[in-house]
Amino acid sequence: MIVYLHGFNSSPASGKARQLGEHMASLGRQADYYCPALPNSPRAAIALVEAELEQRRPESVTLIGSSLGGVYATYLAEKHGWKAVLVNPAVHAHTLLRAALGPQTNWHTGEKWMLTEAHLNELAALDVERITRPERCLLLAQTGDEVLDYRDAVAYYAGATQIIEDGGDHGFAGFERHYQTILDF
Repeated sequence: MIVYLHGFNSSPASGKARQLGEHMASLGRQADYYCPALPNSPRAAIALVEAELEQRRPESVTLIGSSLGGVYATYLAEKHGWKAVLVNPAVHAHTLLRAALGPQTNWHTGEKWMLTEAHLNELAALDVERITRPERCLLLAQTGDEVLDYRDAVAYYAGATQIIEDGGDHGFAGFERHYQTILDF
């Protein structure tokens, strides 16, 4: 099963999530794709994914985490031994998002909510200090990411398979070029 975990203030309606879902459907594998609408609470987001996968009991799990979803994918991969594909992932998001404390609006749903210290504390509790089995990780990063410094991810996921592309953006331009790489992984 492939589980896509979207980023901060995003949703299953994001371009990458929709396109990957459509690709899986075109392969007749829509039942092998799960992309939940993650709650704003990191603790609740993790609980949602774990509960769904406990119910489905898939034979194998590969998480795809984009941006903040990369934090969730990393945590879950470490906890459960699953594989993780990290797409322009946030590293140590509890420190990165400190500057964003306050009112927020989801880009896709328009939902208004408040990012609080409690959210940052929940993220800190999910922070993985060191990747124990980097061979379970595939990093996809672009140097042109205007939100995150790709070098943080390169260092954090040292030892993992890494595909670093010059240029691009935080949305990971040309993500569709990597569908087969992801499926092969």
